[in-house]
Amino acid sequence: MNGPAIRLTDVSREYGDVTALHRVSVDVESGEFVAVMGPSGSGKSTLMHCAAGLDTPTGGEVTVGGTAIGGLNETRRTELRRERIGFVFQSYNLVSSLTVEDNITLPLRMARRTADRAWVSELVERVGLTERRHHRPGQLSGGQQQRAAIARALVARPAVVFADEPTGALDLRAARDVLKLLRSMVDELGQTVVMVTHDPAAAAHADRALVMADGRIVETLAKPSAADLAASLIRVGEG
Repeated sequence: MNGPAIRLTDVSREYGDVTALHRVSVDVESGEFVAVMGPSGSGKSTLMHCAAGLDTPTGGEVTVGGTAIGGLNETRRTELRRERIGFVFQSYNLVSSLTVEDNITLPLRMARRTADRAWVSELVERVGLTERRHHRPGQLSGGQQQRAAIARALVARPAVVFADEPTGALDLRAARDVLKLLRSMVDELGQTVVMVTHDPAAAAHADRALVMADGRIVETLAKPSAADLAASLIRVGEG
């Protein structure tokens, strides 16, 4: 893949009279873990939705793995999301009637692709669910369900994984385990991760944090600490 995993160039998104994003430009490099933070209404979720092809910018350009998505029709955009993007949500979104392994391989079946059994087994082991691979979601803890969701996001070997508040529904210990898992996927597999979070402690696992306010990136912190991020959010709130 040439160039950054994700590139936003002068991206704006307007909803009627409301400007949710205002000419945002940012690159996310391949193999980088980026956190996006900001108060409610800052534009962080809109940025993720535009970057992931879930929403269409009013202006500017988004490229994913070198492919500009603005000119794609909805069918091709859906294919790109399926092939090049993985998603992890706060609510897990596992299918209750399927086993862990079948949930993990579901994106491949939807794309009519054959699963690489060795890769699936490696993912199941990496997320610590080897003994649970034939269990259904209802038989798992919240942390185990989220780890299954992370494996599902990775199964198609995407250019980037978008994680939207992935620890929001978890207790402290399970949240810590999920964040360590995401960090290891970046460090050991070279996976690109973009995580939206309100939690400075979660964002401190990232290589870089983008702090947003009023539809703009107002601060970028490299190798941030939780204290640095909390102070940045206070500055944004005071501004």
